[in-house]
Amino acid sequence: MTPSSLTRAVFVVLGALFLVASPAVGQGSGTMDVPSPVLTGIEFTVTVPGDSALAEKGAPMVQVGGETQALSYDASQEQWTVEGVTVASNGGTTVEVVAGGQTLRSADTRAIPGWLSIVPPLLAIGMALLYRRVVPALFFGVWIGAVLAIGYTPWAAFKGLLDTMQVYVLGALANESHAAIILFSLMIGGMVGIISKNGGTLGIVERLTGWASDSRRGQVATWALGLGIFFDDYANTLIVGNTMRPVTDRLRISREKLAYIVDSTAAPISCLAFVTTWIGYEVGLVGTAIEGIEGFNQGAYSVFLNSIPYSFYPLLALFFVFLIAYSRRDFGPMYHAEKRARETGQVLGPDANVDEAAAEGDELSPPADAPNRAVNAVIPVVVLIGTVLAGLYATGAQAAGADASLREIIGGADSYAALMWGSLIGVLTAAALSLGQGILDLEQTVEAWYEGLKSMLFAMIILVLAWALSNITEVLHTADYLVSILGEWLPAGVVPAIIFVIAAATAFATGSSWGTMGILMPLVVPLAWAVLAKNGMASPDHYHILYSSVSCVLAGAVWGDHCSPISDTTILSSMASGCDHIDHVRTQLPYAMSVGLVALLLGTLPTGFGLPWWVSLSVGVGVLVTLHRVVGTPIETAKPPFETSDPVEASAAG
Repeated sequence: MTPSSLTRAVFVVLGALFLVASPAVGQGSGTMDVPSPVLTGIEFTVTVPGDSALAEKGAPMVQVGGETQALSYDASQEQWTVEGVTVASNGGTTVEVVAGGQTLRSADTRAIPGWLSIVPPLLAIGMALLYRRVVPALFFGVWIGAVLAIGYTPWAAFKGLLDTMQVYVLGALANESHAAIILFSLMIGGMVGIISKNGGTLGIVERLTGWASDSRRGQVATWALGLGIFFDDYANTLIVGNTMRPVTDRLRISREKLAYIVDSTAAPISCLAFVTTWIGYEVGLVGTAIEGIEGFNQGAYSVFLNSIPYSFYPLLALFFVFLIAYSRRDFGPMYHAEKRARETGQVLGPDANVDEAAAEGDELSPPADAPNRAVNAVIPVVVLIGTVLAGLYATGAQAAGADASLREIIGGADSYAALMWGSLIGVLTAAALSLGQGILDLEQTVEAWYEGLKSMLFAMIILVLAWALSNITEVLHTADYLVSILGEWLPAGVVPAIIFVIAAATAFATGSSWGTMGILMPLVVPLAWAVLAKNGMASPDHYHILYSSVSCVLAGAVWGDHCSPISDTTILSSMASGCDHIDHVRTQLPYAMSVGLVALLLGTLPTGFGLPWWVSLSVGVGVLVTLHRVVGTPIETAKPPFETSDPVEASAAG
């Protein structure tokens, strides 16, 4: 389907909605809480504020379309509630509270077909897949959802557009927890900018490169540097690719191999580490996804920590990169690239198309006379991590009590406050080191902080729109509808694997792991919980399925990102490594597919049915080692025969 045909299809759908939809119906006097809209045939809850005096005329009942259900009184909340109310047909309807033959209260609502509730996220995903632009796709999804929530009149189309910004986007920004996540993410981006500008990150690089004396050590050093720069995938890609390229060229390591090591280390370590630019985004999405789950009281940061053992693709990807680097064996197109580089010194393919100048990242290059001291990067990161951990413990101990276990303390901690404290102290530490040593002046420090901050702005736009879309799916009861059609037959243990595949497919087609997480996380986590509840498994004994579902959104997004030729990080890895982009995608794909399939079939699926995560991880490691041993072909270890890092000169020397 072409973009123009999709556009026509979208307008056909919208036209059909206007034809089949009922007129907008508002709520009544406000003396009872009835959701609007509701989904036809899908259960919802009615709440009636008031004390027990409501029963003076007899037992109060809720009546909808001639069907009645008894209200129950909650003295602690001073309200009457009834669950399981349904509306049998589409259109406007009245919900009444009756007792003794009299109507005591009433409210109007509107019932819409259940399938309409999944239209906004599906349109967002479809547009993202086709146009490869996440921001307009998310915005369009929020707009269509706002129209559906109002009532599908011609006026609703315009009013929904206004509500997209004034109600949903503003509401996402006005949320205190959301604002904390945005501030933390921007501040840590600023800290990355400062420690890049003051030479700290280059100092870490120099410590590692001094050890790399042959092609094996050069690859392992590149992998280790990728682990060391864990706090941001973009910074990781740009720093490792640009700084290690002269070293790997000298050691006759192909640019394809360098791009693979850079790409397959950056995102996995950034989504696993405790304090990164990803963490605010991930915790924000998880927090939004779980806040509406009744009976689940863990904090968002605790859920993220518990999900890490189930992140099989990132964990196995990091292991496989080390295995490839250390073992001197390759397979597929990567073998031929490495063989070419070892035998001829040609680190680039004969038809490679490379624009290395585009990947230099001069804005955050240190001044020419700056000392490249690793301590200037290590100290701010350590201070950041230490402050976050101290903040988590302090707030968790206050909430959980002095006798609580460490898990209870972390679970009850105020992660948003801890992350904000840590990011502020980290930035101030980086600035103090830069100013105190005279490496940067105040203007340069502020400018470096601002450059780092700017790198996070686009991600924050995606995050805010994802929050807005999450609000829309809550208003439209999307998760309730999905559970109604999936919950009866979908085994709970299969849910994480399905989420993993959907996330991977979406990320592959859109090229954005962050956009994929933003679209799917608010949708699939409530679905996973509802499937657990439907199967009588909503208990701590089965929380591993929820943790795995969270991890599978992240892991699937990273897997699809690694396989996608339109991924921003894949493109950035090619640029920073000076590698032809198509050559990078072609050589990385067999490795990423191998790890992804092992992670899915031997990790996610078995743990969904109760196998301990460490058993699955161990089996996955064993299978990857065996696979690599069987299909991999040895490559000789090369020591530097020439001093140039220019691939053209290297070719001549070879």
